[in-house]
Amino acid sequence: MQLRQVRDIQYQLLPGADRQTTDIVIERDGLITVRPPLRLTPEQVDETVLAKRMWIYRNLAEWRDLNATQVVREWVNGESFLYLGSYYRLLLVNEQDEPLKLKDGRFQLQRTVIESGGAAAAYQAFEDFYKDKGLNRLNQRVSHFSSKVGVSPGAVSIKDIGFRWASCLASGALHFHWKCLMAPPIIIDYIVVHELCHLHFRDHSDAFWNEVDKVLPDYWARKEWLRVRGAQLDLTPHPAACTNQSVS
Repeated sequence: MQLRQVRDIQYQLLPGADRQTTDIVIERDGLITVRPPLRLTPEQVDETVLAKRMWIYRNLAEWRDLNATQVVREWVNGESFLYLGSYYRLLLVNEQDEPLKLKDGRFQLQRTVIESGGAAAAYQAFEDFYKDKGLNRLNQRVSHFSSKVGVSPGAVSIKDIGFRWASCLASGALHFHWKCLMAPPIIIDYIVVHELCHLHFRDHSDAFWNEVDKVLPDYWARKEWLRVRGAQLDLTPHPAACTNQSVS
C-alpha cells in the first residue's frame, strides 16, 4: 500500500485485484482508499482518481455530515446501547458471573469493570459480548444465504477489521466487524449477502449489484440505511475507533 497525492486529494493505493473497475471508498475515518484492476499503473490510477474528483468531493462532504451524527455514550446507569437494532439501558451491578450480560431487558455491567479498568475495560466488555453472541448468528445467516447466492464460503469470524463492516477474502473466508451486531437483523442480512456475492464478483460492478438484487430486491434501502445511520453503530469513542464504515 502507498499513500499518493493527486492535486488536493490524498488517497491510499491498495494492491491491485483481478477486477474490471476501480473501487474508490471513503473509509470510516475519512481516508480515501482505491483498489484498481491489476492492469493499471499507479499513474493511471491517479488519472482515474482525478476523473472521479467531483464524486470524491461530494462523498467526503457527506461523510462529514454523517460523521457528525455519532452518538457519544457514557458508562453510567440508564445510558442506552444497541444490540440487533434495539436499545437497552445500562445497569451497573455489584456481582455477576460475567463482566457483561443482557438480562431482564438491560445490559448489566459489573461495576468493578469500570472501577478497575475504566472506559477501556467497559468498551472491551461490550466488544467481547458482541463477538461471543454474534458468531452463531452470523454463521446461521451465512448458511441461510449461501445456497441462495450459490456459493460455498469459508470460515466466518468476527473481529475488529478497521474501517469496514465486513470483508471477503480470496480464500472464501468471511470477516465481520463486531459492530455489525448493533444493526437490525435485516441490515446484518444485507452485509452477509453483500459479502457472499463477492465470491462471484470481487468488484462493485453492475453484475455484482445484480447478484445482490436477486437475493435482496430491496437491498438499496438496506444499503442506504447503513450509509446514513452507520455512524450511530458505535460505543463511547475509543482510541482506535472512528465513525463511518463501508462494506467491501
